[in-house]
Amino acid sequence: MNIQEAKQIRIADYLQSLGYSPVKQQGGSLWYKSPFRQETEASFKVNINRNLWFDYGLGKGGSIIALAQELYSSNHLPYLLRKIVEQAPHVRPVSFSFRQQPSEPCFQQLEVRELTHPALLRYLQERGIDTALAKSECKELHFNNNGKPYFAIGFPNVAGGYEVRNEFFKGCIAPKDISHIRQQGEPREKCLVFEGMTDYLSFLTLRMRNCPTMPNLDRQDYVILNSVANISKAIDVLHGYERIHCLLDNDEAGTRAYQELRKEFAGRIRDFSHNYHGYKDLNDYLCGKPLSQSAEPMKQERQVQSAKRMMQPPKKRGLKM
Repeated sequence: MNIQEAKQIRIADYLQSLGYSPVKQQGGSLWYKSPFRQETEASFKVNINRNLWFDYGLGKGGSIIALAQELYSSNHLPYLLRKIVEQAPHVRPVSFSFRQQPSEPCFQQLEVRELTHPALLRYLQERGIDTALAKSECKELHFNNNGKPYFAIGFPNVAGGYEVRNEFFKGCIAPKDISHIRQQGEPREKCLVFEGMTDYLSFLTLRMRNCPTMPNLDRQDYVILNSVANISKAIDVLHGYERIHCLLDNDEAGTRAYQELRKEFAGRIRDFSHNYHGYKDLNDYLCGKPLSQSAEPMKQERQVQSAKRMMQPPKKRGLKM
């Protein structure tokens, strides 16, 4: 890809591939929360017609090349072009629909606390996860969404964002990125790769349960993808490890992700998903829920219904303040 080809990629599509969604539309511009910092009001503008951006907090703007330079702090053009093509190789044009009246940005008034709320701890217990371990790895987030207050479990990523979970909601507070857990002291040679936070927490729970006196939780580092779309970001950090062990989902997406990593790290990567063969993922294995149960129609129907309610939990469950 050359510079002119890269500039043809829509900035809005590129941002979407990174996990960012527009907050509102005004005329021919889309407004986002800045990918460069945490903020409650959108200050990052993309001119759809001219395919240019401007960040009012930075006082900078320009083309998609300039955006990549700011995101990756590099003037090395071949590297920037590679990052663009990796992150948006087949992005389809996206149409956005907004109400005519000004809409409120999502996740306003974010407050980060220690994880203590009984409803959130109960949710983790229902998924078989050791709450003491979860408290050391996660935070409790309180925020407003479309003018309504909520709270959820927050799992931090390397870019300052959070994966967000409660019984009714699964999403993220941008910027979207991988999570990289590095141990103190000498650099580790081995890194374990998980698809999501619940799989990582499930592994810690299983290791602690099976080896309570010698859990060896710090003998290796950990990478949590938080989305299989983040494979290219994981590759960047995994180059520093001699041994890479993958504990991804036993489904098509997990298989594709492993094969992509295997192409890059052949000879020093291993697939450990066979250890929970017959289960969709490590959390289902921890909970004793094989694929045969996961496929039951009644459970699938309940999952669909939960997804429809996910940002408006019923008052009787206590997850809406």
